[in-house]
Amino acid sequence: MANVQSFVNNPYQENTYILFDDSKECVIIDPGMYTAAEQNTVVKFINDNGLKPVALLNTHCHVDHVLGNRFVFDQYGLKPQFHQGESEVLAAVVAYAPSMGFRYDASPLPDTFLPETGTIAFGNTTLQLIFAPGHSPAHLCFYDADANILIGGDVLFRNSIGRTDLPGGDYGTLVKNIEEKLFALPDDCTVYPGHGPETTIGYEKKHNPYL
Repeated sequence: MANVQSFVNNPYQENTYILFDDSKECVIIDPGMYTAAEQNTVVKFINDNGLKPVALLNTHCHVDHVLGNRFVFDQYGLKPQFHQGESEVLAAVVAYAPSMGFRYDASPLPDTFLPETGTIAFGNTTLQLIFAPGHSPAHLCFYDADANILIGGDVLFRNSIGRTDLPGGDYGTLVKNIEEKLFALPDDCTVYPGHGPETTIGYEKKHNPYL
């Protein structure tokens, strides 16, 4: 069962997550670290807690979620893992990041792509893959059933949903995936989104104005 530590990074206030358990193994999800201070904060947490990073996961590959991919590779030798359908999204970052004012060190490419369904295991923790495109073409969420937590990326937010006006986005697809896949999770499942505060599935069923 995983514990969660979050870090708010880069001008988009993106949530980077470290999941870890009593084995001391950990995974880094959506590393948005941009400044040296942001990078140092993440490394300090890993060092202070004696953690061993064993995987780098991206829910999707928009710029704010991959700014730290190269740093994590340089620091820990980990290449990102994401669904192959996000490859073009990642490739596009090199061209558009400078126009948005970002210095972008290109992410390494995966040795292994993640499927639409299945699991990822580290330490004593198993994460279930949930394929939920709509914000991006091949977005994945990561669910730990034992801890009843979802690392949701930019699919579902507290009182909101991911934007769908970017390339590969589709509003109907996003809503369908939320209602059919995420809302199938327990009401007391805690959702850790890509931006903003955590929420629960039950809260969003009752109060999300988009659903």
